[in-house]
Amino acid sequence: MSEIIQHKDTVPDSCLGKRLDQTIAIMFPDYSRSRLKDWILSGAVKVNGDVLTRAREKMYGGEIITINAEVEAEHRFVAQDIKLDIVYEDDDILVINKPAGLVVHPGAGNPDGTVLNALLHHFPAIEVVPRAGIVHRLDKDTTGLMVVAKTIAAQTNLVEALQLREITREYEAIANGIMIAGGVVDEPIGRHATKRTHMAISFSGRPSVTHYRVLEKYRLHTRLRLRLETGRTHQIRVHMAHITHPLVGDPVYGGRPRPPKNSTPELLTKLRSFKRQALHAAMLSLYHPRTGELMTWHADLPDDFVELVELLQADTKLNGTTEY
Repeated sequence: MSEIIQHKDTVPDSCLGKRLDQTIAIMFPDYSRSRLKDWILSGAVKVNGDVLTRAREKMYGGEIITINAEVEAEHRFVAQDIKLDIVYEDDDILVINKPAGLVVHPGAGNPDGTVLNALLHHFPAIEVVPRAGIVHRLDKDTTGLMVVAKTIAAQTNLVEALQLREITREYEAIANGIMIAGGVVDEPIGRHATKRTHMAISFSGRPSVTHYRVLEKYRLHTRLRLRLETGRTHQIRVHMAHITHPLVGDPVYGGRPRPPKNSTPELLTKLRSFKRQALHAAMLSLYHPRTGELMTWHADLPDDFVELVELLQADTKLNGTTEY
């Protein structure tokens, strides 16, 4: 399957002296600069009816730009009938509530059975969109909301919105230890020096900012609401571990069971059997890539998270005080 992209427009006078690649980036902002440059080089762009393959060609204003490009589908991945919990869908985007255990994109150890494979089955035309429209990811065992672009234009818009921090993502988490008040973790994150599948605080890493506030305190745990200012791999998990409050159940960043003294048997069992990070993408807010409308979605906590909260609440009520 492929998609034919066709556009025709007049170069505005404001582009006087600009290069062809700069001009069409201004005229057709729905597409990335790299994609537009590829179209120039492949002969898919005409100026006044003539094919121009030199991106540096100067524009004067008033020229007629025509784009006639074919976008080939990626055939590396197969469509699979995997159920998706779709919260919202229209012609441009869909929002899903991802369960624990579902990988977002195929990779080493997970060649298929992912969100991407499910998207190809649900909406076959998405195969012409890079990465099947996936704009951002959640870790395998993190639950909650993800937005997916169904068109190239929507994906370009949403990726830019992410870079400009115009998409709001809030999470709920259970952290080990008592956190008295909220705060901000502003520490760069990069690949771990020796454990290549892990991330770590690194002065050579990319800027990373996580805001958090306390929702509820238990005897030796804290329920948090977190907002991402950036979106690095494992960001919340790394930042919480850095401030010595790793997430409950996190097998990578130190979230081993830490039950308070005289815990109820039910809480002990739950903490020891909670084998994933207690992290849920609870809210997603963005401007629709076509209409510009501000849209917000919320996803209820998954059952295992709710059960953990209820047991921590019951344990705290039974024992009366928090442990410092």
